[in-house]
Amino acid sequence: MRVVAINGSARKDGNTAILIRTVFEELEKENIDCELIQLAGKPVQSCLVCGKCFENKNRKCIVDNDPINECLAKMDEADGIILGSPVYFSNVSSEMKAFIDRAGFVGLANNYMFKRKLGAAIVAVRRAGALPTFNAINHFFFINQMIVPGANYWNLGIGREIGEVKKDEEGLKTMRILGQNMAWLLHKLK
Repeated sequence: MRVVAINGSARKDGNTAILIRTVFEELEKENIDCELIQLAGKPVQSCLVCGKCFENKNRKCIVDNDPINECLAKMDEADGIILGSPVYFSNVSSEMKAFIDRAGFVGLANNYMFKRKLGAAIVAVRRAGALPTFNAINHFFFINQMIVPGANYWNLGIGREIGEVKKDEEGLKTMRILGQNMAWLLHKLK
């Protein structure tokens, strides 16, 4: 079994990555392979709304000069998908928004290519805006007919400076429970 995570933070190895890796620790205990793709430093083109994904139906976006098609291929092979984002003005980062738009269209155009895969949202937040960000990611999962496991709280960690989420014990506990629930469900689905 395999889980791929897309980190939509502009900060490589920042708080969002720390939270994702906390979930990975639990998944790896259950022999689930994990891979983290970080969009930091890799400009992501927004959706052109060209409709080529609906014409081509090749599980790819027509834009091929950024990491989206690599991400789509890895998501297609995975059993579970984690999308992580910091909160920017009470929503996902611009990188994650562009990712959601393009991956969403490609998924729909290809007969819901992520259907029945597990999907989990992870949010790093300084203070407020976590729930709209959490919802934006979950809307991607729901429209793609994905299965969304829960935890004991919303999947968020609090911290501004890199590493500060490590002080959020409740957030880390939530990530561990999310990882445990994802592992349990992945085993049940197999």
